[in-house]
Amino acid sequence: MTTASTRKVSQTASEQMEDRSEEEELKQLRELTTEDEEEEEEFVDDLRGNRQRRKFARGSTSASLFSRKNTLLSITQSLLGFELDDDDGHHSRGQVVVPSSDEDSSASSQAVGDWNEQQIASPELPQEYWQVQRLVKYIKAGNQTATIIALSALRDYDLHDEIIQRAIKDSGGMEVLLNILETDESRCKISALKVIRDVTYNSEISRALFNMRGLETLVECLKEPITDIRLLTAEAISNICKLRKARRAMRMSDGINRLVDMLEASDKDWQLARCGALALWSLARSTKNKEAIRKAGAIPLLSKLMMTDEVDVVIPVVGILQECASQPTFREAIRTQGLLHQFVFGLNSDSAELVQFCAKAIYMCAEDEESREIVYHLGAVEPLLRIIQNVELRKNKPLLAAATGAIWKCSSAIFRKGGESSISSIIAEGSPTTGYNSSGEMSTEGIIHLLVSLLSDQPEEVLVNVAGALYQIAKADLEYNAPVIKKADAIRPLMALLTRSNTELLVNTTKAMGELARDKDCRIEMENLDGFRLVWSLLKHDSSLVLASAAEAICPYVENSLDSGQMVRNYVGGLETIVELLASPDPSVQAAVAYAVGCIARNVDNLSIMSDHDVVEYLARLAPTPKAGDNVLKQCLANAIAHCSSWGENSREFGRRHAVGYVCGYLTFGNGDVHRAAAKALCALSSDPRNCVTIHKCEGVVPLLINLSGSDDEDLRNSVAGIMSNIRKLALCAENVRLI
Repeated sequence: MTTASTRKVSQTASEQMEDRSEEEELKQLRELTTEDEEEEEEFVDDLRGNRQRRKFARGSTSASLFSRKNTLLSITQSLLGFELDDDDGHHSRGQVVVPSSDEDSSASSQAVGDWNEQQIASPELPQEYWQVQRLVKYIKAGNQTATIIALSALRDYDLHDEIIQRAIKDSGGMEVLLNILETDESRCKISALKVIRDVTYNSEISRALFNMRGLETLVECLKEPITDIRLLTAEAISNICKLRKARRAMRMSDGINRLVDMLEASDKDWQLARCGALALWSLARSTKNKEAIRKAGAIPLLSKLMMTDEVDVVIPVVGILQECASQPTFREAIRTQGLLHQFVFGLNSDSAELVQFCAKAIYMCAEDEESREIVYHLGAVEPLLRIIQNVELRKNKPLLAAATGAIWKCSSAIFRKGGESSISSIIAEGSPTTGYNSSGEMSTEGIIHLLVSLLSDQPEEVLVNVAGALYQIAKADLEYNAPVIKKADAIRPLMALLTRSNTELLVNTTKAMGELARDKDCRIEMENLDGFRLVWSLLKHDSSLVLASAAEAICPYVENSLDSGQMVRNYVGGLETIVELLASPDPSVQAAVAYAVGCIARNVDNLSIMSDHDVVEYLARLAPTPKAGDNVLKQCLANAIAHCSSWGENSREFGRRHAVGYVCGYLTFGNGDVHRAAAKALCALSSDPRNCVTIHKCEGVVPLLINLSGSDDEDLRNSVAGIMSNIRKLALCAENVRLI
């Protein structure tokens, strides 16, 4: 009896020790995983709930978190009833103590064995890789308690680290995390979403998750009534939707409407709206999604969010608007909702990031003339110029690019014909004082000098904007602004940009050079620096945009230079190159080259060389191609035909190739410029009798010519008179022959 009593007491003491041990473990769990919980009893009930399967990983541990991770690992092993192998690669020493079933025990042991083999086979991987894979195994094999602990430990790693992400992917962690999202355990879903949110910054992980149809699961999570789940889901979607396929999938589903609904946040909690805006910002990169966002009724909600003082909320909202502003319908909605005022107001914010996106939004909206005028009158120029002046802000290249881009688009409103621009004082502490007038206002000269100072040692995005701004400035008032640009020593750095490979930079630079070439002093400096040769060399570029702008830039040189004929002939193969460009399939290139051919053909020697290179054949082939509304191409073709018809048998050759009838058709459709060029071409073509017959036979042309003879345009009247005169001469000759 004594022995039995002793054993019973010993057993009771042992059970009490185990109970105390379990209570201590639960106490540790509360401290480690329930920092945000208000009631401990609710947490304990959740920990003792039904088992759920989980998975995922994280990386790059730090020394300060090492103790916490080891504690979490040991508690998880204790709850699972078995221990995985150590980090040094040795086999597991633990035994399965309390398996949930024989199958679970066997499966867990087999998983541990496979994990050991992988670790031994790849000893070069860092220790964190194996620690993360161990946590993923815990998530797979553990119950609800172990899952929460393992996910908590997993988030202590740097989930942005590639090694940690690889460990999660290799161990199948993404599938397990998606499985967790399909359960009803909200706390587990929140932990899993935090991991998914962090790892999906990696495009490879995002692509893998999308291929697992994980985006569909996330969209379903947007229906959850729990705010935290919707927040984290929207952030994860914002990362995944950087993939084009994911953006399309969101449009095909109901995801955009649900995200727009998240914008209706209360005045007390803006985080829901912020996360929804982040996701919509990523989705707005797709053209079709922009229209879907507008149709979902997002603009009034975005307008309301723009009024808040929460910078973290306003930044993604402005990001959405600047992405969607590429659509004309969206720009109109932005203008009618009064959002342009909010953009200008945001330029004075203390947040450099917000200023950057507001400037970019102004850049996008200023495509419309009305928007440019509104932005200018709201005072957007002053803060934009202040950014360029500030030496410290110049170091922020994205901000500088956004500011110069907005100035480029608004230049036509800033620099009107008449000289001085009405820019208020923007003198800042430490800023240069040159370029200001007596009243403290920055003059046009000061602004131009400020922009020219950015033509060196800047990223190409900034150079593109500055070159575009100088083009618009010269175009706005060439007589006043061209000498100022030359005085600011802008010609040489602009020419240096012609050697770059950036397409948009070459387009803006050639446009600026072509516009400045209309000024005599600027043109002389360009010729001295061999700028014409650089522009001509771009006619062999691969981009149609560069070809069109280069051909347009050549025209001012040819039209205004006294020895342009000899200058053109100096370029070996140059005339042949420009004639062959008439065969380009791009209408803008066709129009620009045709206009250049018309300018070059004014020199008889150049025209004879181009005729030898079949310029007539190329132009005749293009005559029927312009579409009904392509007035620019019609005008340029008619102008080129008019100048090329004056050499040799070119006029007869145009008639033989059936170009005359198509030019007659230009009189029926088109604007006054087209009518003027077509009449000029027909006047030159009518020098050949056969062409006169063709013109007379074209139905409705003669009555139309009679009507045009009463035009207020003197050049048009003279051309029509020449056509009618040639037709009458042919008719008189025919009558004389008949009488004879």
